[in-house]
Amino acid sequence: MERITYSQAAGIYAALKSGQDYVDNCGLDEELYELIVFRVSQINSCAYCLDMHYKDAIHIGMDPIKLISVSAWREAPYYSDKEKAALAFAEHLTHLPAETSSEGIHDELSKHFTTEEIANLTLVVIQINSWNRLTRSFGPVPGKYKAGSRKKPIVADVANN
Repeated sequence: MERITYSQAAGIYAALKSGQDYVDNCGLDEELYELIVFRVSQINSCAYCLDMHYKDAIHIGMDPIKLISVSAWREAPYYSDKEKAALAFAEHLTHLPAETSSEGIHDELSKHFTTEEIANLTLVVIQINSWNRLTRSFGPVPGKYKAGSRKKPIVADVANN
């Protein structure tokens, strides 16, 4: 049940949309983006975002097996080393264990990404965590999203609520 619409929280939406606009245009590979936001949305149990990102990932041609298996990516042979590094980083930032250093994560990321790309990946994880939490609080009903209805999943759909 929807508790709060995005139009009722226009200032909050505008603030998050500003960061999302940057993420949408930062040059990150679309499949990698969808893989990251799908995994983080799994961790955060955000059904609305899972529905949205699954549909968009399939729409852009992503192999469904990568989405179905992403919670067990460490055991699956079809993720590249680059995807594995990004997924480990996304999980680390989402869980953000206070007692753990990020050095090892950054060492692995640096093998596959530039400093700017790592910064952009960081913002992608921050953004989806923010959208997940906002969506879980506001309660929009999952299942209504139409694949490919916008460049990046969250921006236009949220504006239509």
